[in-house]
Amino acid sequence: MLKLWTLPVGEYGTNCYLLTCPDTGKALLVDPGGDAENVLRLCQGWQVTRILLTHGHFDHTLALDPVRATLQVPVAIHPADGTEYGIQADLELQDGMRLGVGRRYVRVVHLPGHTPGSVAVCFDQRAIVGDAIFPGGPGHTQTPNALQTLLLSLQRVVFAWPDATLLYPGHGEHTTVGQERPAFQAFLARPRTADLCGDVTWV
Repeated sequence: MLKLWTLPVGEYGTNCYLLTCPDTGKALLVDPGGDAENVLRLCQGWQVTRILLTHGHFDHTLALDPVRATLQVPVAIHPADGTEYGIQADLELQDGMRLGVGRRYVRVVHLPGHTPGSVAVCFDQRAIVGDAIFPGGPGHTQTPNALQTLLLSLQRVVFAWPDATLLYPGHGEHTTVGQERPAFQAFLARPRTADLCGDVTWV
């Protein structure tokens, strides 16, 4: 199995993740959102082969330039967010894409809503979900249409996963599909105002 390391960084406590293959020493870095020195310290002893961004918001990319300059590895982001946020990437992420991490693989899943190009990184029964879902609610959305898009993404993708699937968000503590499912289903069953968006919770 891949080993997952978590490092909260920056003013917003963004979770930077390092996925490592213990057999080969190779690694994938996800969301260097600040504190470049600490991020690079996290990477010491591992051969990082790629930097992946779950989405293009500044709090997930603040340390990207210095980290990329030091590690000299390709950067990957979904093209919708690369265009939206002006991020120069070496690889465009697509739904269903598989990326190698040593002898193992992760799968990229498109989860639009929080941003047009938000993605999750899936491996084993775990997923780094960016700001798509948190314990207790969906990620922040700018418009009612964006919230609707995000809810559909979660319904069709995340809540199709087994209950035991661990969800690692862009900020704060992890949760599981099973922990979120009852409240999510109750939320979908209740009437919602047409202008609902922003910071929303299931209850």
